Amino acid sequence: MQALVIHGKQDLREESITLPALASGKVRLRMSFGGICGSDLHYYHEGANGAFVIREPMIPGHEMSGIVEEDPSGQWPQGTPVTLHPATFGNSQPGIEDKPHLWPNGAYLGSASTWPHTQGGMSQFLDADISMLRALPDTLPLARAALAEPLSVGLHGIQVAGGVDQKRVLVCGAGPIGLLAAAAALAKGAREVCITDALDGPLSRARKLGVHSTIQVGTDELPQEAFDVVLECTGVPASINSAILAVRRAGVIVQIGMMPATPQPIALASLISKEAQLRGCFRFNDEIDEAIRLLAADARFDSVITHVLPAKDAQHAFSIAKNAQVSGKVLIELWK
Repeated sequence: MQALVIHGKQDLREESITLPALASGKVRLRMSFGGICGSDLHYYHEGANGAFVIREPMIPGHEMSGIVEEDPSGQWPQGTPVTLHPATFGNSQPGIEDKPHLWPNGAYLGSASTWPHTQGGMSQFLDADISMLRALPDTLPLARAALAEPLSVGLHGIQVAGGVDQKRVLVCGAGPIGLLAAAAALAKGAREVCITDALDGPLSRARKLGVHSTIQVGTDELPQEAFDVVLECTGVPASINSAILAVRRAGVIVQIGMMPATPQPIALASLISKEAQLRGCFRFNDEIDEAIRLLAADARFDSVITHVLPAKDAQHAFSIAKNAQVSGKVLIELWK
């Protein structure tokens, strides 16, 4: 089969790989679309995602859609369109029994956090654990279905915040995760959704989704103590400091954007004096089922997708995806 393989920094190759025998408990999928995530960009452009360094050739991709090719168990008929929950969970621990995404020793498609690395889905076929599969409604196209994983991240941020119904919500960063978090907040009943970004391209995409207002960082003034919930999606210290100023007294900031594993210059005095809460947020739990329902019901999510390129142009796709001014979510159409 054909696959996209990252060998190191800016070393992405299309390769022919031997398709293994289908193991017990696995379903073989013919892959359709893969979205380029921030972690994929780090692996390609830097050869590492934070502390996770590529030490062996790795297939990227965890924002996937495809069609069932073969299921020996007979549970999944051939031709069924699906998306994937890309996690396999590790070992439960006291206090987090209901949070399997936080259990240690888990794995995630397309990740160098494990050894051997967990291969991803940007390949012609993928043998996936049967627990990962989620069937798609007839109203959900395969391209839009590739947004299910990043939309789940936004929905999980809202869950960590304690909900957004009738609340004033600020989203920091209008990249793909920020856009989908804003769309999720609108769908979950937020009274007001405002989104920030330094670039006008991402903000124009946010307006197409129906946010109530946009703020261009460095040009527009950010109101202080104005929001009940802030969903911080950049991982940039300056943005986090702005979030601390923008959240109301006793409000909640959810840190969705990942940060480097080094000390960061965060100004906490205002957070303390306002008794605001800064909550961590990691991937997602089971929100993918709600994400599928939302995607199936609203074609406006298509506006998050700005580029769809064939696998033969994958290097170009990764270059475009790094340019936030011109691109939202970049999809790679995999081999038919």
